[in-house]
Amino acid sequence: MSGGIFLLDPTGELTEMAETAFAAEVDLQKLLADHPGLLPGDQIDPGSPRRWLLVSREIGIPDQEQGGARWALDHLFLDQDGVPTLVEVKRGTDPRTRREVVGQMLDYAANSVLHWTAEAIQASLAKRCQEEGGLDPDEQIAHLLGEPAATGDFWQRVKTNLKAGKIRLLFVSDAIPPELRRIVEFLNEQMDPAEVLAVEIRQYAGKGLKTLVPRVLGQTTEALVRKGEKRWDEPTFFAELTRRTGEEEARVARRILDWAKDRGCWIWWGSGAQDGSFFPMVHHGDEDYWTLAVWTYGRIEIQFQWMRKRPPFDSREKRLELLQRLNEVLGMVIPEDGIERRPSIPLRLLAEGGRVEGLLGVMDWVVGEVRGA
Repeated sequence: MSGGIFLLDPTGELTEMAETAFAAEVDLQKLLADHPGLLPGDQIDPGSPRRWLLVSREIGIPDQEQGGARWALDHLFLDQDGVPTLVEVKRGTDPRTRREVVGQMLDYAANSVLHWTAEAIQASLAKRCQEEGGLDPDEQIAHLLGEPAATGDFWQRVKTNLKAGKIRLLFVSDAIPPELRRIVEFLNEQMDPAEVLAVEIRQYAGKGLKTLVPRVLGQTTEALVRKGEKRWDEPTFFAELTRRTGEEEARVARRILDWAKDRGCWIWWGSGAQDGSFFPMVHHGDEDYWTLAVWTYGRIEIQFQWMRKRPPFDSREKRLELLQRLNEVLGMVIPEDGIERRPSIPLRLLAEGGRVEGLLGVMDWVVGEVRGA
């Protein structure tokens, strides 16, 4: 392999990180299980970045109703919308990365939507949680969603997605060959509502350090058009928000949008098929910084999960300071682990007692911290 990246440490020393292959396929599999964020949800859906809950590794797929497992899928994840996400991992040096893995994955896809049930997936999650020290599956789902939620509703979405064939297939490798990329692009354009993508995770090493760089491949304009992706804008967003929640919530959202424009933020409009959103983004240097998101179902989300990836809010102390400021002006208690997630706040709450102005005062501080970093 060729190419590299450079790591600049606080002392000014520059370390060249050379691209290196994974020693074994199982190493990459374990990394994904331990760190689902390596599947770049913000690249898969920039308007509504995907978050992941690992259901199980080596989960069985039957080839007949109530049959035993014929195949074993490397990983099954669920995203926050209950979309089953099937992941198969191969190293780039494995010749099966080209054709055999495609046929294998299509077998998995065809049989999973026929023979899996939401109840079976729920049982697999419960088993994994028990094996990992007695974790609470409901707490895992609440963490995925960013708020306490009725888990029955979540599993109903999983059931609906399976029945509709709405699944996601991810081919993961440290090097996606051109042949596989072309096949993935073709499948993604043709399959609907299923989504087919490749994720390339390149590894760089130097002086005992490692850096992992994920990249999504396979998205094409034709695929987005064929799948009917909807791009929201200001008129459609506010029409839908008003219809679903009312004038009061729409006024709060309008105030947030006006604030963002006044502060020089650029607005990313979401592309959700059901739920509209907008994200005020702060551009500083060569980077875009997340702040909050506003949704047509009447809530905002503080983007801690993505803020933590760039300074100054990569600092836990700085995120805790933001959390404290929010709790003070909102009169509520966002728990401390909220700084790793995307806690949500009802627009109706912000309409009361001038809380929206308090929130925007805190966001002024966030913008200042970003631009001063």
